[in-house]
Amino acid sequence: MSDDQANPIRVRGLRKQYGSSHTLRGVDLDVRPGEVFALLGPNGAGKTTTVEILEGVRRRTGGEVQVLGRDPAEDSPRWRARLGIVPQTTGAYTDLTVREVVEHFASFYPAPLPADQVIGMVGLGKQERKQAQTLSGGQLRRLDVAVGVVGDPDLIFLDEPTTGLDPEARAEAWDLVRYFADQGKTTVLTTHYLDEVEALAQRAAVIVAGAIVETGAVSELGGRREVPATVSFTATGGLSAAGLPELPPDTTVDARTDDVITLRTHGPTRALAALLPWAAEAGVGELRDLRVHRPTLEDVYLKLIRENQGELS
Repeated sequence: MSDDQANPIRVRGLRKQYGSSHTLRGVDLDVRPGEVFALLGPNGAGKTTTVEILEGVRRRTGGEVQVLGRDPAEDSPRWRARLGIVPQTTGAYTDLTVREVVEHFASFYPAPLPADQVIGMVGLGKQERKQAQTLSGGQLRRLDVAVGVVGDPDLIFLDEPTTGLDPEARAEAWDLVRYFADQGKTTVLTTHYLDEVEALAQRAAVIVAGAIVETGAVSELGGRREVPATVSFTATGGLSAAGLPELPPDTTVDARTDDVITLRTHGPTRALAALLPWAAEAGVGELRDLRVHRPTLEDVYLKLIRENQGELS
């Protein structure tokens, strides 16, 4: 079996068109077994359309799509039972208790997880006898997650899973994603919380105006490892008029204004090793306002959007 055939998701040239409007423009994706894969992009970029096509709830205009070895457009009941879907909007569970909701959805699957286990996993044990309509927004979101995973799926789609959750509930939701990853499940995550992506995902794709502009490891997206870091500090005391020491070859002075010195370097540790003795010799024990900044995921994500939004629209 080839790597492409083994991947839970394989997409080539995916297109979605409404009249003359192109929502998706030849999307290619590969999601590997057991990974948490994040799909990122601004509102209206095509994330939800892509996910809904993968889930088999929306038809594509063109391209090839394989999810768990099948075309989602065929929508086989046995195939669908292997998917876990947590949609963006909360469900309406009128007049049912938390336990009744979970047990109801569990009955749709051939080999569901025990309701007790799922209710406990999402942190709703104390609310299991409460009517779902009395839950808070965050508790309803947890119930959505429970409904999405009760079938013990092989592939899980999480669309904005922690929207509306407080920090403690978010942490619990993250633990749940990690739990399923440890079980070898594959997860596709869409979220606007980039700290969530860094905490959970191994790889990510950025979609802008219906096209994938970059796919790769989260730690390397947008060339993060190749982009130099900045080191800045305020030159106080004897440093204000002093020339800088000999710096590593990959370090340059980016700016020096109002005694604030900013360096760009691929080796911030080596740069600091040169600066600290220099400061000590001038009688300065601490470099005031010292900051070392490496490009964050947010930095490279926003840069990718800016560079591609006008070009693709």
